[in-house]
Amino acid sequence: MAIRKIAQIGHPVLRQIAREVTRDELASPETQRFIDDLVETMHDADGAGLAAIQVYEPIRICAIEVRNNPRYPYKPPIPLTILVNPVLTPVGDEQFDNNEGCLSVPNLRGVVKRFVHVQVRAWDRHGNAIDEVVHGLKAGTYQHEVDHLHGKIFVDRADPSTFATWTEFERHQRASFIEQVTQLVARVGS
Repeated sequence: MAIRKIAQIGHPVLRQIAREVTRDELASPETQRFIDDLVETMHDADGAGLAAIQVYEPIRICAIEVRNNPRYPYKPPIPLTILVNPVLTPVGDEQFDNNEGCLSVPNLRGVVKRFVHVQVRAWDRHGNAIDEVVHGLKAGTYQHEVDHLHGKIFVDRADPSTFATWTEFERHQRASFIEQVTQLVARVGS
């Protein structure tokens, strides 16, 4: 496994639309090694997720996992999940304010409206079908990562008046955000 460089805001790769992955390509040793690298890079950066396009591979794969993450101690655990060719469909119109950051946009956070419930259709890393509805913060994380596959970064969707550095988020916004998302998780799960 290798830790890869993460593209930063302004690099054109982040604005590309990722291409679909074929079953044969997914089964190849090269793609499986790439997925291992993607997960290792996400862990090294203390991320909750990482899209292939963020490490200069414009293919429709992303890794998501939340486990004792120092950047996001308020997020409920998400087991390691690999989404290949994901399609997200909102279930209902309900949205919540998600205060997001991104490994490709260092030291910046902002509030993004995300759907509370989304249906996820994808393959796992072995080509098995995933078809489930996810809720709350998990749904927000999935939407954030899949946006990358469409050439979108959270700053494209965020209210610019909510932008804050990590330090200012910790000082002035973290407590109220944790209260808000704790209520969300209690109501809809995650």
